Amino acid sequence: MTETNKNTETFEGALARLEEIVRLLESGNAPLDASLAVFEEGTALVKQCNTQLDNAEQKIKILMQKQDGSYAEQDWQQN
Repeated sequence: MTETNKNTETFEGALARLEEIVRLLESGNAPLDASLAVFEEGTALVKQCNTQLDNAEQKIKILMQKQDGSYAEQDWQQN
Protein backbone atom coordinates (compact mmCIF):
# COMPACT_ATOMS: atom_id res chain seq x y z
CA MET A 1 0.00 0.00 0.00
CA THR A 2 1.35 3.40 -0.92
CA GLU A 3 1.77 6.26 1.52
CA THR A 4 -1.11 8.15 -0.15
CA ASN A 5 -3.43 5.18 0.33
CA LYS A 6 -2.42 4.88 3.99
CA ASN A 7 -3.20 8.56 4.53
CA THR A 8 -6.61 8.28 2.89
CA GLU A 9 -7.82 5.32 4.95
CA THR A 10 -9.19 7.71 7.55
CA PHE A 11 -11.86 10.31 6.94
CA GLU A 12 -9.44 13.06 7.93
CA GLY A 13 -6.75 11.73 5.59
CA ALA A 14 -9.18 11.47 2.69
CA LEU A 15 -10.41 15.00 3.34
CA ALA A 16 -6.85 16.34 3.42
CA ARG A 17 -6.10 14.62 0.11
CA LEU A 18 -9.28 16.09 -1.38
CA GLU A 19 -8.09 19.55 -0.37
CA GLU A 20 -4.76 18.88 -2.12
CA ILE A 21 -6.61 17.75 -5.24
CA VAL A 22 -8.78 20.87 -5.26
CA ARG A 23 -5.69 23.11 -4.95
CA LEU A 24 -3.99 21.24 -7.79
CA LEU A 25 -7.01 21.46 -10.09
CA GLU A 26 -7.65 25.10 -9.25
CA SER A 27 -4.05 26.01 -10.04
CA GLY A 28 -4.53 24.91 -13.64
CA ASN A 29 -0.87 23.94 -13.87
CA ALA A 30 -1.33 20.18 -14.24
CA PRO A 31 -1.44 18.56 -17.68
CA LEU A 32 -4.83 17.30 -18.82
CA ASP A 33 -4.02 13.62 -18.20
CA ALA A 34 -2.83 14.36 -14.65
CA SER A 35 -5.87 16.54 -14.00
CA LEU A 36 -8.21 13.78 -15.11
CA ALA A 37 -6.39 11.24 -12.95
CA VAL A 38 -6.60 13.34 -9.79
CA PHE A 39 -10.21 14.25 -10.58
CA GLU A 40 -11.04 10.53 -10.70
CA GLU A 41 -9.14 10.03 -7.43
CA GLY A 42 -11.13 12.88 -5.92
CA THR A 43 -14.48 11.43 -6.93
CA ALA A 44 -13.50 8.11 -5.33
CA LEU A 45 -12.45 9.92 -2.16
CA VAL A 46 -15.76 11.82 -2.03
CA LYS A 47 -17.61 8.51 -2.26
CA GLN A 48 -15.39 7.06 0.49
CA CYS A 49 -16.02 10.08 2.75
CA ASN A 50 -19.77 9.90 2.17
CA THR A 51 -19.78 6.20 3.05
CA GLN A 52 -17.80 6.86 6.23
CA LEU A 53 -20.17 9.68 7.21
CA ASP A 54 -23.20 7.48 6.54
CA ASN A 55 -21.72 4.72 8.69
CA ALA A 56 -20.94 7.15 11.51
CA GLU A 57 -24.43 8.63 11.29
CA GLN A 58 -25.95 5.18 11.81
CA LYS A 59 -23.95 4.74 15.02
CA ILE A 60 -24.95 8.02 16.64
CA LYS A 61 -27.11 7.67 19.71
CA ILE A 62 -29.16 10.41 21.26
CA LEU A 63 -29.72 10.27 24.98
CA MET A 64 -33.24 11.27 25.84
CA GLN A 65 -33.96 12.20 29.43
CA LYS A 66 -37.09 10.55 30.78
CA GLN A 67 -39.45 12.22 33.22
CA ASP A 68 -37.96 10.23 36.10
CA GLY A 69 -34.50 11.70 35.42
CA SER A 70 -33.02 8.54 33.87
CA TYR A 71 -31.77 8.36 30.31
CA ALA A 72 -32.64 6.06 27.43
CA GLU A 73 -30.71 5.59 24.20
CA GLN A 74 -32.40 5.95 20.85
CA ASP A 75 -31.00 5.58 17.38
CA TRP A 76 -30.37 8.94 15.75
CA GLN A 77 -32.79 9.71 12.96
CA GLN A 78 -32.21 12.50 10.51
CA ASN A 79 -35.27 14.66 9.86
